[in-house]
Amino acid sequence: MLTGLIACFIIGYIAIIFEHPLKLDKTVPALIMGALCWAFISLGHIDLVDHHGHVLHDGDYYKDSLNPVLLHHIGKVAEILFFLIGAMTIVELVDIHKGFSVITNRIRTTKKSTMLWMIGVLAFFLSATLDNLAATIVLVSLMRRLIPNKEERLYFVSAGVIAANAGGAWSPIGDVTTTMLWIGEKVSTLGLIKTLVLPSIVCMVVPIFVMSRMPYMRGELTPATKRHFDKAIESEKILSSRTMLLVGVGGLIFVPIFKVLTHLPPYVGMMLSLGVVWLVSEYIHPEEDFTEEKKKRYSAHHALSRIEMSSILFFLGILVAVTALESAAVMGASGEKVGLLKSVAEWLQDTVPSQDLVIMLLGVFSAIIDNVPLVAASMGMYTEAMDAKLWHFIAYAAGTGGSMLIIGSAAGVAAMGMERIDFIWYFKKITWLAALGFIAGALVFLALQGFS
Repeated sequence: MLTGLIACFIIGYIAIIFEHPLKLDKTVPALIMGALCWAFISLGHIDLVDHHGHVLHDGDYYKDSLNPVLLHHIGKVAEILFFLIGAMTIVELVDIHKGFSVITNRIRTTKKSTMLWMIGVLAFFLSATLDNLAATIVLVSLMRRLIPNKEERLYFVSAGVIAANAGGAWSPIGDVTTTMLWIGEKVSTLGLIKTLVLPSIVCMVVPIFVMSRMPYMRGELTPATKRHFDKAIESEKILSSRTMLLVGVGGLIFVPIFKVLTHLPPYVGMMLSLGVVWLVSEYIHPEEDFTEEKKKRYSAHHALSRIEMSSILFFLGILVAVTALESAAVMGASGEKVGLLKSVAEWLQDTVPSQDLVIMLLGVFSAIIDNVPLVAASMGMYTEAMDAKLWHFIAYAAGTGGSMLIIGSAAGVAAMGMERIDFIWYFKKITWLAALGFIAGALVFLALQGFS
């Protein structure tokens, strides 16, 4: 049955990777895989390792111990999902009140290289404050107004993806993987920011600097851009934009502060922030002629209907499947039974001469395979203390490595869907730039750790 468990995970993973050729939403194999992995454990009476590292042997464990072990893992997964639902709802509330236009409408340059830097810096800090997915969606919407020529726009969108992923790596709420590490108490807010902000800046600056020197970034944007831009600004002005932006972003920033003050899990702070933002949205008047019918358009119920629930369910399926691999007991290198993922970590330690190289390879793989299960797996593989170098490097590698392929990150997939970016075009034009940034940031991280 252990073979069946591993085969189930591999087949499910392959189905997720080939989502587009199969024309099958990756949520489907993720949910099936998550359920079947635990079914193999139960039906095969596979020994378990609980969250304390104790081995629970075959016998009556599936009745007395399997459910508590599974319930513990489901609780940890639920913390992440509740957090994401709250964050997504706040972002959608700000968006339907056109709050992000307060920021984006201030960009008026028509010089290509200047626009590139502005997009990169905006994506970097917007991603750290919201998350890389929301930042990318906002920026793509902006660039459609500023850069009507799609051939020009694709380069700016791609730079935005790189910058958004770099910005998300150093913030506990900037990327799903950093959120997972933060909620799992592998990294602290201050530890993550202090350690990764400089490598992340380098990861963003290097590719954008090189791109700004390329022939396609010389000169001015399309002359018609300004007229298109002014018209867009006029149509996007509503009374509640500024208030909802301040309340929404303030609510998200408050979450890590709440955790530090109360020592409660992050999802509790997110609940509070969502409640406050929702409360403000109920009584604010977005338009002068504000009728009951128009109120529904700006309501939290409308924001909830816009959340990507398929993404939430995908995370549920993949994380539950990874917990099955973490819990299934196998014989480790030491001769004692350990979790399957722990045994993989021991094998890597013995096979690969450098742990840093292992983590850099994890970053490369995160461009091919979704970074969520990779980070979830690493959390089950290693037992280092909070804010250990290992966890910070994993946060950087998984967060920024996905930029090397358009399908390697949530930000990239969103941009690909919105702009119909061709996989091969991105691979030829952008991958090498993203790889330069990834390697440069990693070298800065390792250099800083060498002096610490």
